[in-house]
Amino acid sequence: MNDKKNCPVCGSLVKGRSDKKFCSAKCKSISQYEYRQEKEAFYFQVDKQLKINRKILKRYNKSGFTTLQKSELLAEGFDPNFFTHYWKTRKGEVYLFCYDYGFLSLERDPKSKFLIVQWQDYMAK
Repeated sequence: MNDKKNCPVCGSLVKGRSDKKFCSAKCKSISQYEYRQEKEAFYFQVDKQLKINRKILKRYNKSGFTTLQKSELLAEGFDPNFFTHYWKTRKGEVYLFCYDYGFLSLERDPKSKFLIVQWQDYMAK
């Protein structure tokens, strides 16, 4: 049986065990490093967006309880798909939080809005 495999990093012929993937320890290390870099880039991107969201929510929430048009927040770079945790009210409303600032989507025709709040101690219970 002639199962010749090439190294995914450098393209050299892989010799040895049938399940061996890389031609050398160096190529294996390079592959693992690149994989970690890709994963870390994703985490940095998520962390960056969470910080942007928090900064925007904080800037617009002067009173601790603010209603604002969704389009205005989105134009600032806010992305509602990124949040750290949620809080559900007794009525079943779900506030999504970016650290200590949260928002509730209010779908009211013709304009969609967000209700912005700041985390309160009673929400932890």
